[in-house]
Amino acid sequence: MFGALAKSIFGSSNERYVKSLGKIVDRIASFEPAMQALNDTDLAAQTVKFRERLAAGETLDDLLPEAFATVREASVRVLGMRHFDVQMVGGIVLHRGEIAEMRTGEGKTLVATLATYLNALEGKGVHVVTVNDYLASRDCDWMGQVYRFLGLTTGVIVPNISEDQRRAAYAADITYATNNELGFDYLRDNMKYDRASMVQRPFNYAIVDEVDSILIDEARTPLIISGPTDDKSELYVSVDAIVKQVTEADYEKDEKQRSVTLTEDGTERIERLLEDAGLLQGTNLYDFENTQVVHHVNQALRANVMFRRDIDYIVKDGKVIIIDEFTGRMMDGRRWSDGLHQAVEAKEGVQIEPENQTLASVTFQNYFRMYPKISGMTGTASTEATEFYEIYKMNVVTIPTNKPVLRIDEQDSFYKNIEDKFRGIARTIKEHAERGQPVLVGTVSIEKSEMLSEFLNQEGVPHAVLNARFHESEAHIVAQAGRKGVVTIATNMAGRGTDIKLGGNLEMRVEDELRDMPEGPEREAAIQRIEAEIEVEKQEVLAAGGLFVLATERHESRRIDNQLRGRSGRQGDPGLSRFYLSLDDDLMRIFGPDTMFAKMIRSNLEDGEALPPSKWLSKAIETAQKKVEARNYDIRKQVVEYDDVMNDQRKVIYEQRSDIMDADTVDDVVTDMRHETVNDIVGASCPPGTYPEQWDMVKLKARTEEILGLDVDFDAWLAEDAIDPEMIEERLVAMADEAVAGKVANVDASDWHMIEKSILLQSLDHHWKEHLATLDALRQVVHLRAYAQKTPINEYKQEAFALFERMLENIREDVTGSIARVQFRMDEAPLPQFDLPVLPDFITTHIDPFSGEDNSADIDAGQTGGITTTIPTRPLDTAPDNQFANLDISRNAPCPCGSGQKYKHCHGALA
Repeated sequence: MFGALAKSIFGSSNERYVKSLGKIVDRIASFEPAMQALNDTDLAAQTVKFRERLAAGETLDDLLPEAFATVREASVRVLGMRHFDVQMVGGIVLHRGEIAEMRTGEGKTLVATLATYLNALEGKGVHVVTVNDYLASRDCDWMGQVYRFLGLTTGVIVPNISEDQRRAAYAADITYATNNELGFDYLRDNMKYDRASMVQRPFNYAIVDEVDSILIDEARTPLIISGPTDDKSELYVSVDAIVKQVTEADYEKDEKQRSVTLTEDGTERIERLLEDAGLLQGTNLYDFENTQVVHHVNQALRANVMFRRDIDYIVKDGKVIIIDEFTGRMMDGRRWSDGLHQAVEAKEGVQIEPENQTLASVTFQNYFRMYPKISGMTGTASTEATEFYEIYKMNVVTIPTNKPVLRIDEQDSFYKNIEDKFRGIARTIKEHAERGQPVLVGTVSIEKSEMLSEFLNQEGVPHAVLNARFHESEAHIVAQAGRKGVVTIATNMAGRGTDIKLGGNLEMRVEDELRDMPEGPEREAAIQRIEAEIEVEKQEVLAAGGLFVLATERHESRRIDNQLRGRSGRQGDPGLSRFYLSLDDDLMRIFGPDTMFAKMIRSNLEDGEALPPSKWLSKAIETAQKKVEARNYDIRKQVVEYDDVMNDQRKVIYEQRSDIMDADTVDDVVTDMRHETVNDIVGASCPPGTYPEQWDMVKLKARTEEILGLDVDFDAWLAEDAIDPEMIEERLVAMADEAVAGKVANVDASDWHMIEKSILLQSLDHHWKEHLATLDALRQVVHLRAYAQKTPINEYKQEAFALFERMLENIREDVTGSIARVQFRMDEAPLPQFDLPVLPDFITTHIDPFSGEDNSADIDAGQTGGITTTIPTRPLDTAPDNQFANLDISRNAPCPCGSGQKYKHCHGALA
């Protein structure tokens, strides 16, 4: 009560904060006359002056009012758009590393120019992050006009550009890119063997557009770079055929967790079928020998029972393509992990691609937390304000609209079942469209879009369907959704970033209708004609009530419902929104109330009858959404908790790689590794404080020969009276150092340094890759420790640390052994020119480690344009020219070329 009273008198904390920024906005306005008086050359020269003032000791905050005024005037001259005062407030919020929540149509793209320009003055680079490649290219071209006018450079990262183009784009003052492109470039950079080949600069500042989509919706799914493993296509097909024979009585499914579990009868049935197919060893499915078969059976069950065609994926051109659950877009090149994608391919009878092994991964939480400063903007963030602060330490600031919002948000309409609901929706759409009101219909899946399309066809209502099948024309369709009487069906977030203007979008119409018309008087006249048509049409649409947003069901996140509502009522336009729900909707069915009241409603409603507005049902829907939001937040917290463990280790490995690449020589590192390895070898066989009779000299001799390549007469050493472990260690260190020194005495120093670097980096990468696979396996089973009253995350931390220590030990042994075994045959041929290996293309994926789902909102994130690329293979009967023939490399050692294969299968293969 007192809180409400205080709020009514003093305003909310958000209102007070926004009001406090008014003084800075007034200072910005005070510079406007001076900026207007400058000519173009002098206005552009402001950038040089600002940089000189920064060099003299001023801060960005000191420059802010004048810099913002400069951008405002440049925007007026270049784009014909002047920043509103509320947009200035948004710019200040972004500069302070906070999230600006601005309603749709308030000009977030223009707001970003303020903070982007100011922070780019330091010359350290600013990244503007978008949700798809279209927006990255569009915004770079559009807003880039302002930056280039003011003397700053811009770059854009999109698929299918070369490494040199990427490097140039990152070197620019301002770089536009999708979150996936940035993340994958970071991972690829940390797999390279040469500093000069890396494309990214040190992190400085990022502005994330649609920050809720990128940092919340996609945060459940880490970015993964992987390479292919052995082909198991036949096993997938065989298991799929067996799983298709089970009935619903043989398994239990949990739609909340998207998991399927065999019943006892189902297990017996599967065992008999596997026995008949010769796939079972013994008679028990859960014997250790059948671990792989169990895994394939579980994934085949999930593929057949839980994953539905045209909802979770579509089949196009003989490929299974994932549908993003948030955007409804196709994600060509994305694949589910852990064999799930292969199981779906077997289910659909298409070609099965090989499984992949993780080579590098990072979550968006840990990627974006590497930026010293990060800010974001979106239309909907307040419902996730707690998560933004807890994970990213970013406050959400709600920016007031430039004009009052006139949209009317009506109460939800309820129906008994989906068919009745869609019939009612179709009638409503027809009624509104006939009176000239544009209708934007939001759906949650392709299936629902096409179902509604059929109902509209029956009613004779012309309409456009925008979903994953037609994403190419997405922006153009959405941009024209405000035209008179136009009906557009779109998945909930499709076309995000594209304004819906009443009467139509001039730029899009010009592009569509006048694409082939050359510049000249005719084109100008045509543009004026289109402008006049749009103005007339806009007045007719305003008279009809503005844009009508109609949603076919509630999304599991209230935020996405708010995004859809926000499409209507931009910049003070009138508008209308209404949600249509049924008791059969997924949200109600899976998460809703299963009470006697709900059952009574179902039994008492007549077919086709709409339920009167009900506070109880509205409350039930909101409760169900809160349940799902809380569950998804827990998943994201779990992802970041586990990745934090790996992130600490990843930083160590990547810093080591960076140090190795930057060093002129790594002799000291290799020498330290050799000495520590000797210490480990001696310590394992001759523990301190023990007697010689207790030492394992057989093991010591074998390990010394295997790793150090030394044949030592330990019997003679034992005959000495004062022998102890420290003396043995000192002698072995001296012998090992002498052996390496003698080996490289006649080798060119630069060649030897390159060889050491290559061996060190490849060993690091090989063991890190194996470590990632081990951590993945550990994460999947560590939850079982809860049955022993242990906390899984604590168990994971302890085991991951022990595994990391063991990995470092293995790297030391591997490097020491490789250096000890390398041989140069100078009498036969000169040492070949030794170059560091070139990285092949990798498979890039964005996979949920807990559910196996891929939730990326970006269509193209792979290095080669989002199409899956694999490491090139050579024919079995040929071998590459062996540039390492003069090096004495073990047949089972990793090939120095960096292919990831054993030497005997790569450059050491026999032709």
